[in-house]
Amino acid sequence: MTMFSGLSIDAALRDPNLLGAGLGPAETWSVWISILKAARALPLTDDERAVFASVAGDREPPKSRVRECWAIVGRRSGKSRMAAAVAVYEAVTADTSRLVAGEIGHVLVMAASKTQALAVYNYCKGFIEASPILAEMVESVTTDEIRLTNRTAIVIHTANHRTIRGRTVIAAIFDESAFWRSEESSSPDVEVYRAVLPALATTNGQLVGISSPYGTRGLLYTKHRDSFGKDDNQVLVIQAPTRIFNPTIDTGIIDQAHLDDPESASAEWEGRFRSDLSSFIDRAVVERCVDLGVKERPHQREWRYVAFVDPSGGAHDSMTLGIAHREMESAFLDCVREVPAPFSPEDVVSEFCRVLHAYRITSVTGDRYAGAWVADAFRKQGIRYVASERSRSEIYLDALPGLMGGRFFLLDNTRLVSQISLLERRTTRGGKDNIDHMAGAADDLCNAALGALVHAPNAGRSASPSFAYGGRAPTVNLGHANMKAKTGRYGGPVSRPGYGPPPWRDERMN
Repeated sequence: MTMFSGLSIDAALRDPNLLGAGLGPAETWSVWISILKAARALPLTDDERAVFASVAGDREPPKSRVRECWAIVGRRSGKSRMAAAVAVYEAVTADTSRLVAGEIGHVLVMAASKTQALAVYNYCKGFIEASPILAEMVESVTTDEIRLTNRTAIVIHTANHRTIRGRTVIAAIFDESAFWRSEESSSPDVEVYRAVLPALATTNGQLVGISSPYGTRGLLYTKHRDSFGKDDNQVLVIQAPTRIFNPTIDTGIIDQAHLDDPESASAEWEGRFRSDLSSFIDRAVVERCVDLGVKERPHQREWRYVAFVDPSGGAHDSMTLGIAHREMESAFLDCVREVPAPFSPEDVVSEFCRVLHAYRITSVTGDRYAGAWVADAFRKQGIRYVASERSRSEIYLDALPGLMGGRFFLLDNTRLVSQISLLERRTTRGGKDNIDHMAGAADDLCNAALGALVHAPNAGRSASPSFAYGGRAPTVNLGHANMKAKTGRYGGPVSRPGYGPPPWRDERMN
């Protein structure tokens, strides 16, 4: 038992000596307080019941403390501050009597990015430092952990299921889970959720998820679909617009957002899932196109190589390069380069040109909207820059048949696979499909890679094996009984073109 045993969350939030010291006037947080009380099956006033019904789909308040509480709300609704307040409350009121000697009970806060994690962390520190009573409980502070004298610790991380293993978790808070991204998985929210459930089951801890909505997929959408408006005593889902949580917001900003982009504004300000978004391609399909263990293919005189570059000014985005060639009906990605910001554009162009010369490439295709400096920089290195006739979206659409049909052979690059898998299809009001990266994700590497693949010239024309450098004509290999079949990441045969394998394929043959 602790000195705060029996302290309700609403009392802690309203008390100016506890969480109320950092929260401010409780009246402006009344909707949040009503929701948190309901999630813990605390008695509600008539006004609080009315508020709860309006954001919970007219369901009845839970009769017992729920295992999971999911809040789907618009921007500027105090999500991160409330996530921090809940984390501090869970830590200071935790019953640690069942912990064995040396064991620490963790309140785990998972955020979408390092920046978001830092914001929640600072809010947690702010709540504790604003209250002299809570400040006395601090034992130690690190860059991602606040340890208290009652054998609990508030730990803030970016979303990664590996950070959960081995911890005693007494509560978990998911901040902006609809926007979690990972290079290793297309569904990091589901993986973190699956990892945290066993840890919470051991301690009977509660999971609180607070996020703005995004597309009609993922963990947050699944919870909404399965539990919103239903009298479920295990899972509580609420959904409400920004105006409900933040009545002081300038409504003119929201009205203008609706005029500019109705679908985006509906998600960001009204708390509704976007119906205009869908996944572009399944990760498993992309992984089947990967040549396992092949990080780069060396230049071969038989093939004509093409290159595509995604330029960047060096301040924010990466600058990337992709090189590919075609063999009959298949296109092979041979080389990728990525230089993350910040960097000197001239230095990166010089580095890329050395790679282009190694593949005997004299021109590179790139973004048609790139600045004039790009063409000038490449020209100084003896490389001609050609503006692509395809937009970024058109490149992705043209690449889809090659990926789906297994005619594109990718390099074993986790970041590349992730970026392709996280592309999404957005249908405009005019019915046109536009392909782009998801919010919070990037597509610099996949743009260069797929750009090179779709620009690889067709076989039978200028794409035939080049003799410009004294190359020899390829021989046709009809196969033999002992030839090993190429397999994808998850097994299964993948067709090969009729050309005999060049040297980089020798290790796949007997």
